[in-house]
Amino acid sequence: MAIQERPFLRAQTTRVAAAPGSLGNYLGSRKCDGIDKSNVRPSAALWSLSRFDWNTCMADYDLYYWPVPFLGQFVRAVLAHSGKTWTESDPAAIATLMDGPVTRMAVPFMGPPLLVDKKTDFAIAEMPAILLYLGETLDLMPSTAGRRAMSMKTINDANDVIDEINLDGGRQMWTVKRWADFVPRLKRWMAFWEETGRRHGLTAHAGYLLGGATPGVADVVTATLWSTMTDRFRPIHTMLEDAAPMTAALSRRISALPALADLTAKAKQDYGDAFCGGEIEASLRDVIES
Repeated sequence: MAIQERPFLRAQTTRVAAAPGSLGNYLGSRKCDGIDKSNVRPSAALWSLSRFDWNTCMADYDLYYWPVPFLGQFVRAVLAHSGKTWTESDPAAIATLMDGPVTRMAVPFMGPPLLVDKKTDFAIAEMPAILLYLGETLDLMPSTAGRRAMSMKTINDANDVIDEINLDGGRQMWTVKRWADFVPRLKRWMAFWEETGRRHGLTAHAGYLLGGATPGVADVVTATLWSTMTDRFRPIHTMLEDAAPMTAALSRRISALPALADLTAKAKQDYGDAFCGGEIEASLRDVIES
């Protein structure tokens, strides 16, 4: 399904009457078939928004993440690559969920991303856990245990790079010296991807990170990590081309797949050049672009 055909950003979640203790009591009923819209009523006692949205009900997933790429873009990319539909809530709705009682959460979580699979009434938080779930349920994982483990390593490595580029959630701000000290480590991260691909037959023109005949979750994660950063920070683009040319080429090839190309265009439309937002991104741009 083309990206523009799905109910994409800032769609509202919906409250439908649900049995006590069900996932519907947390994030809205996922049982959409045969619903009479006239019976839908918002309830102030539940975490909800007040408008019924049929598109929200019909989507495959609900994703809770801020309106920036960053960690949420990995989830969006896997869903888009798999032809799935999803909705996203506005920041106020996410803040309401985060600040609510833990006993009322669909799954205990400190912050987004949070994903709800509406078909199975299953909710999961934390980017690596979400991608494990999607990789397994959408048939994006390799067939062998070793390569499935390597897929999870790739996902966790990407999560680590994101944490480091964000200085652990903005606990500190970037300075010229701090960035200069970090550059060798970032190049080493790039080398990890390059060597992983080399060991599995990746070349500048063909192949995938962990081998195989089709792209898997590790390839989508690779493309999302590096293309999102290099599209927004030209010096990182140059660094990747020099330090990991096969990884850069793989990222371009995967990002050029129609569903992911559409997602990139949508991200540009919705987020502009934003990466993670806030003061931490401003400090990163200051040191990289100076």
